Amino acid sequence: MDFKEMIMKIFDQNRQIALCAVGTTVALLGFGVVYKYMRPEKKLTRVGVVTQLLVHPMKSGKVVSVETAECLRMGLKHGELRDRHWLVITEDGHMVTGRQQPRLVLVSLTCEGGQLCLNGPQMEELRVPLHQPNNAVMDCRVFSIDVQGRDCGDDVSDWLTRYLESDKTIRLVHFEPHLKAQRPSEKNPLYPKDEKVAYPDAAPIMLMSEASVRDLNTRLDSDVTVFQFRPSIVVSDCEAFTEDTWDHIQIGQVEMKRVVGCGRCVFTTVDPETGVITRKEPLDTLKNYRLTDPKQKTAPILGQYYSVKKTGVLHVGEPVYTVTY
Repeated sequence: MDFKEMIMKIFDQNRQIALCAVGTTVALLGFGVVYKYMRPEKKLTRVGVVTQLLVHPMKSGKVVSVETAECLRMGLKHGELRDRHWLVITEDGHMVTGRQQPRLVLVSLTCEGGQLCLNGPQMEELRVPLHQPNNAVMDCRVFSIDVQGRDCGDDVSDWLTRYLESDKTIRLVHFEPHLKAQRPSEKNPLYPKDEKVAYPDAAPIMLMSEASVRDLNTRLDSDVTVFQFRPSIVVSDCEAFTEDTWDHIQIGQVEMKRVVGCGRCVFTTVDPETGVITRKEPLDTLKNYRLTDPKQKTAPILGQYYSVKKTGVLHVGEPVYTVTY
């Protein structure tokens, strides 16, 4: 093969490579155009507006109302406060909630300047370091699920034990990202298998409408507020119980999918202002007309549990949209 033939052969091979590359590029562009025009169109329908964002740092503790919050896969976050990331337990790791100790709802847990602050009626304020990495990691149980938490120390334990006037030692643990979390799918297969939460009963987010509570109040002798039901997100400008139908919602850039209705228990009979439990209302009335989920035969539904599909920041006053395709 002479020099001229060799040059022509190289040119021919390069031309084939170039043609192949051009063909591949055209095909990819074609697929992109087809996908763009063939994929379902996302439709947003305004259904309400966010009126309250509520963080409950300690399970069964006092609520913290905020104007803005990060909405993460494991729930709401405001500064150092994360929803249901602190848990009251006995020394053997069993959870203690307002069901057994209703006065827990009066305990305020906040974070200031790297310190954990506890306040309660007739108690001195307690401040301890927020992060205590040398403290023990304790094995705990939230209902039937094994979880872990970092012990908050003896000073906190003494404070809570005295406040609750308990004959058993009470401790407080804090969830950290590397510790064992709950997987809601272990209790209910409707939850995504990759879903993880710290210490809530079930899901990272619980949403309900003001209208649903107003409807309930028309049936009660004494009014209750949304605080009695401990939601994460409160929505107005909608009809009562329409949240039952919001399967996929968007608030700002945050997207959530409904999993299941929130089945109500005796904890709803604890007054969040007094810490007194009646074990009757509003639960008895709810059972008369809100046994709407056959899978929860004795638990009336008020509010809906959601999984977070797209994280972001939420603001009070933002519109709520349903998403359909």
